[in-house]
Formats: sequence, C-alpha cells, structure tokens
Amino acid sequence: MEKGLDQLIKVYQTKKDEIQRRLSEFKRILNESDGRVFAELAFCICTPQSKATTCWEIVSLLMENGLLFKGNEEQMRPFLDEIRFGDNKAKYIVYARRFFTEEGNLKIKEKIQSFDNVFKLREWLANNILGIGMKEASHFLRNIGLSKDFAILDRHILKNLKEYGIIDEIPKSISKKVYVDIEGKMRELSKRINIPMDELDLLFWSKETGMIFK
Repeated sequence: MEKGLDQLIKVYQTKKDEIQRRLSEFKRILNESDGRVFAELAFCICTPQSKATTCWEIVSLLMENGLLFKGNEEQMRPFLDEIRFGDNKAKYIVYARRFFTEEGNLKIKEKIQSFDNVFKLREWLANNILGIGMKEASHFLRNIGLSKDFAILDRHILKNLKEYGIIDEIPKSISKKVYVDIEGKMRELSKRINIPMDELDLLFWSKETGMIFK
C-alpha cells in the first residue's frame, strides 16, 4: 500500500463511526415525507460552485418561510443571494417542484421508487431535471440513501483523486463519459483500500472541509 493511502486508511479508522452514522441518517430520509425528500433535491440543485453548508441553510430558510413548496421564483430569489447563479437555481427549484407535483401534491417518492435500477434512475434525473447533472443526481441519491456506489465528483473529491494519483489532472469540464470513467477509477480505489464509495466520499470531503456534512 502506498504511504499516502496507508495514511488515508488510518484517518478513515478515526472517522469511520461518524461517517457511518451520517450515512445511516441519509438512509432514513426516504421514509420521511415527500417534502423532506424534495428538500434534498433542492439542496443538490443549489450546490454547483457553492458551499454545501450555505446551500442547506438556504433550503432550510425557504422551508421555514413556506417558500420551498409554495413560493415562486421571485419570492425565492432573495434567499439565494449567497450562492452562484441564484436566478437560475430559483427557476430550477420551481421547475422541479412542478415536475414532481400531481393534483397539487408532491409525488417525488413515488417516481423515485418506480425505478428498480439506481443507475437508470440517476440517468433519468440527469436527463429530465433542470440543474441536475451526473454529479447532482449522484449526490441526491446518496443523500436519500439509495446508492453506496456513486461518485460525487465535486472539487474536493477531484482534488483528492489527483492527490492520490487516481487521475492525472482535474478536468476543466466533465462530460457524462468522463464522469463515468473517473467514477470507475474511484470505484477501483474504493475496492483496493476496502472503504465503501459513499464512505470514501465523506472521508475525502471531511479531509478538505474539516466536517462530515452531506
């Protein structure tokens, strides 16, 4: 085992319990309301090029102010000032809410649970929900406990994959083909060091941010 990876495994052992507790919390979310599941989707819509903690604060404020489920773009927009592309993200949240609403009620859980394959579900989300690409779809599904086998290729994860020699450089843009290729390399690393993909993601993320968040 390379020295750097050996050290990573040691760090994992100190954080393993906390990481697994957090993932257990994610797995319970799909048993909660459609609104709670939709909040995770809205969070993932907000995250591109923005701090995750700030994004969750925004989604929480939208919920507290009755806007996440009832507000229009103009009402939501002032709450999104602290993240990039707030105008677009307000539109995307409203679009997603309409997309998953039937007869006045959110039905996001029913749609998600109609898929028997999480890879097909991820592709469907990336193809149909504005503001959701491979990374955001992977993030959302991990955050509702539906996949242990996806990579969430944000800047923190890519930085670590480069640091440990898994990729040669951080790509300037990531097509679906490149995403799946890098994900495959991270999956090989996960097997080699015996750390599950979802746990490895949170380990890398906490290594960069100092916290185990989401």
